[in-house]
Amino acid sequence: MRVTAAAPAARRYLTYRVSCAPSFRTSSFTQSHPLLPLNSSSSSSQSKFQSCTTPIIVRLFNTSSPTMSSSSFFDAVKARRTYYQLSHESTIPDSKIIELVQDTVKHTPSSFNSQSARVVVLLGDEHTKLWEEIVKPAVKAVAPAEAWAASEQRLNGFKAGYGTVLFYEDPADVAKLQETFPLYADKFPQWSEHTSAMHQYILWTALEAEGLGANLQHYNPLIDQQIASTYNVDPKWSLKAQLVFGKPAGQPGEKTFKPIDERVAVHGAKN
Repeated sequence: MRVTAAAPAARRYLTYRVSCAPSFRTSSFTQSHPLLPLNSSSSSSQSKFQSCTTPIIVRLFNTSSPTMSSSSFFDAVKARRTYYQLSHESTIPDSKIIELVQDTVKHTPSSFNSQSARVVVLLGDEHTKLWEEIVKPAVKAVAPAEAWAASEQRLNGFKAGYGTVLFYEDPADVAKLQETFPLYADKFPQWSEHTSAMHQYILWTALEAEGLGANLQHYNPLIDQQIASTYNVDPKWSLKAQLVFGKPAGQPGEKTFKPIDERVAVHGAKN
């Protein structure tokens, strides 16, 4: 294996080009993971490899660069709460909201880097339209008459917010993984749900770090078809959740915790 330094790199990164990659065609796994270990003592193994050039990015430690501590990260985690009382205001400009959404979608991990998440953002009047013209009629059509008053009051609370983020997963990306890696075919739908949950949590935490409040709702599949036609959403996308947010108009409820020792087990700790 030949390793050579590439063109000038950024301060905290070096780029190397590695000349060796397998020419295996026996499984999709080896095709998608070209830098597998070589057994240099085996001539038969060597014959299965052909020369190629693959860039590898290596991050170097830089003590002068600013970094986030785990304590500051968990400050944001602990501050994330469920706010039901919201106003039709935002603590940050729309451009910042869009930036947070884009960063969330770009940097949240997904199984096999499938990047299957899709997001639709509704702000201001479009947010109001969602809850007044789409969700309300859909819920009223199925709610018992005696329960509608309470349901409408709850929906008005969501409508009072400033924006809604619709989280989708694209089944086409999941299907590609199932075809490429049939051994895990039954797992990919579950892993897709994990991916969506991470997107929801990261954006929820990021919005509240900017002084907004939010709550997570699930009115799918009642509203799926109407949303797709109203906002030109691919009808094949699978709607997972709706994150409602706005400037807090009240405080979150009390949060209690089960004993942590009942939920966490540790083995092998030394200090």
